[in-house]
Amino acid sequence: MNRMTILGIETSCDETAAAVVRGSAGGPADILSNIVFSQFDEHAPYGGVVPEIAARAHIERLDAIVGEALSVAGIALKDVDGVAATAGPGLIGGVIVGLMTAKGLAAAAGKPFVPINHLEGHALSVRLTEAVAFPYLLLLVSGGHCQLINVAGVGRYEVLGSTIDDAVGEAFDKTAKLLGLGFPGGPAVEAVAERGDPRRFLLPAPLKGRSNCDFSFSGLKTAVRRAAEQAGTLSPQDVSDLCASFQAAVSASLLDRTARAFDKFTARFADAPMQLVVAGGVAANQALRARFGELCEARGAALFVPPPRLCTDNGAMIAWAGLERLSQEGSEGGGERLDAPPRARWPLTELKAT
Repeated sequence: MNRMTILGIETSCDETAAAVVRGSAGGPADILSNIVFSQFDEHAPYGGVVPEIAARAHIERLDAIVGEALSVAGIALKDVDGVAATAGPGLIGGVIVGLMTAKGLAAAAGKPFVPINHLEGHALSVRLTEAVAFPYLLLLVSGGHCQLINVAGVGRYEVLGSTIDDAVGEAFDKTAKLLGLGFPGGPAVEAVAERGDPRRFLLPAPLKGRSNCDFSFSGLKTAVRRAAEQAGTLSPQDVSDLCASFQAAVSASLLDRTARAFDKFTARFADAPMQLVVAGGVAANQALRARFGELCEARGAALFVPPPRLCTDNGAMIAWAGLERLSQEGSEGGGERLDAPPRARWPLTELKAT
């Protein structure tokens, strides 16, 4: 199969990112560059991402980051086979910045353009570093999304369950803010939890035992707040114990929901090996990775998790999704795809199969 070189751009939230990936569909591929500017300092005073600040930061940084990605890869724009960019879902201001920049680069260089669904970028990211064959069960856990999905191929997604309120990454951020741990919350909670007792506070594992595969984390956030209020003035050990208890409750919920999805996956793909892929920013949490390893060992399933640098938002996963699509769809629609609109919401189920 022909090897392709794709420039990918990601600006859906608070990471300004560009990358160059070279390889063939199915993977694995070579990451020639993967430049990410994280806007932690800009958003830290607010305890979360401010959309207007994120969009301005993308405008200020993106041109230089694209140039750096090409420079590190040792190529010029004329050398790429296509340009891919996140077209949604995400913060619409940021999506517009990356999408319009990518369209301009593709048009100027006469290269095909590929609009990428951000969730599909996460869904396919594991194939960038490991040749994981379809189908597989995907647990997508990030700041804005929490879904269990049957992945049967590029553009072939069946959502088994999703959050009915908040995403797990958002729950980590709000817990960190409540406990004064700063932003981003996920790494902060994980680090503090290492010194805590996960049995100290009795917190609920949301929807555990339900027959469906949905998630819910708003009640857990409320339980953390009430536990903190009842404890009064929190000592450093109190904070560690509360973080450990919160992380244990999240883990119990995710594992229970995923175990339910295992059954649905095997019913749908009776002759396929059981493969679980955990992707998205929360997949970088080492404690959660260990628990999923235990679950898969007990169920006779293979576990695949992208490297931490490919779990959080990055341009390499967007370039890779563009490569997978462009190699199968061809470049004939490259000009037509320049009309692709930015989308704040864009469910995976609306994507077309290649």
